[in-house]
Amino acid sequence: MWWNDFLPMPWMFFGPVMMLIFLVICITMMVMMMRGMSHGRAGHDAVDILKERYARGEIDKTEYEERRRLLQA
Repeated sequence: MWWNDFLPMPWMFFGPVMMLIFLVICITMMVMMMRGMSHGRAGHDAVDILKERYARGEIDKTEYEERRRLLQA
């Protein structure tokens, strides 16, 4: 059936192994992206947002002081 003693055995596992490697890479990248998204929002707590709004002029000093006092209580 096989000419010249050709055996397909060494190449038989190449496809499934490459598919598993590709799957592991995809899952790893998805986990890294999801961790990156959650860490990006963790650095902005309410006081930081309040400081940014005050710096942009959205709120005045009395409103800033009142809200900061409420947040830190």
